[in-house]
Amino acid sequence: MTLFSKRTFAITLAAVIGAIGTLLFVILTPEPHELTGPVPATLSTTSRADFVRSMLGIHSGQYSAGNEVLTLQNGAEIFPAMLDAIANAKASINLETYVYWSGAIGARFAEALAERAAAGVEVNVLLDWQGSVPMRPELIELMTAAGVVVERFRPVHWYTIDRLNSRTHRKLLVVDGRIGFIGGVGIADKWLGDARNPDEFRELHYRVEGPIVAAMQGAFVFNWVEASGHTLQGPAYFPELDTSDDGQLAQLVYSTTGARNVMHLMLMTAISAAQNNIRIGTAYFVPDEIALRQLLAARERGVRVDIMVPGKHTNKDVVRSASRHFWGDLLRAGVNIYEFDPTMYHAKIMVVDDRWTTVGSANFDERSFRLNDEANLNLFGADFAREQIQIFEQDLAKSTPITLEQWEDRPISEKALDWLASVLRVQL
Repeated sequence: MTLFSKRTFAITLAAVIGAIGTLLFVILTPEPHELTGPVPATLSTTSRADFVRSMLGIHSGQYSAGNEVLTLQNGAEIFPAMLDAIANAKASINLETYVYWSGAIGARFAEALAERAAAGVEVNVLLDWQGSVPMRPELIELMTAAGVVVERFRPVHWYTIDRLNSRTHRKLLVVDGRIGFIGGVGIADKWLGDARNPDEFRELHYRVEGPIVAAMQGAFVFNWVEASGHTLQGPAYFPELDTSDDGQLAQLVYSTTGARNVMHLMLMTAISAAQNNIRIGTAYFVPDEIALRQLLAARERGVRVDIMVPGKHTNKDVVRSASRHFWGDLLRAGVNIYEFDPTMYHAKIMVVDDRWTTVGSANFDERSFRLNDEANLNLFGADFAREQIQIFEQDLAKSTPITLEQWEDRPISEKALDWLASVLRVQL
């Protein structure tokens, strides 16, 4: 090789490496933080009217009274309720999910959706491209042959490469524009059963009826337009819904790539208003610096903070490792951290002061705060909060509390691995 060709090769190689580096930077860089620090403790949940008005005003206008929300626990309750709603659909079915894998429950959903489409129901399925990779093509062929419209969310194309790392993590099912489901369940056999052993995930999901279902439908349509290029409208999707002052006051908050970090801001605002208790149950607890400071500020006000995360049966060891790295300051401040023992804990829930609850797809981690498209339902009311607290406490009874001494006495090798994993926290 001549000197000229060696120089040309070196320049070309440097250019290629630079291009790859630039591309990876674009792909992996999340939306920037908008908050510069913790949200000040201006609101208080004890001043209910002020708290409700501010939460509804700051975090979009998608709210309504007169809703009914039913708690479903584990696949044993979740899947039958969803499949029953699908089987009784008359006009439309919209399903958006991150996880859709092959297996027994994946086949049952595909068959149920195909049956309704063949009967003339308009059925639309939006699968995250990344989360549905393990899904067998035969399931999609079964659905599409019957008339189901199936779209993949952000598949890999040269013109979507900048969004490759931004997925839809939402779990939404809306039937006839009247019945909605939201929570953490994926369409995979890991969620079958009743969390009786390590092979059956612990999960919470919610069946919703009432005016807020129109907002859930709107969240689906928002991503459907991006994936398909077509909108959905008319009474098949947005029927007239009964409105009433009775029932649950609910608010839908959903985030999307390129928009304000609404999920992060919403959660920080709620934490800032806590006066007595904050209960967090999450599959993945890898908070950013602002969230850590927000929780510490709550402890300084005397607020009790309980955080429940998966234990040894986690499905992502690297996330558990990264999470542990950040526990020290929280434990020193008196935050209570528990690891759920029986199986993988996959629920996503936060209850503030026995008055306000948020449930949905968002974990308490940087990926949910800044990368993923998420959807959460906020519920204002003591009755619903008390029900969720009772469930939370039942799960705490199956969990192991983590002490500061245990955290400090970890082996050096574990501490090193925890630190290394924490460096990647934005991507986990």
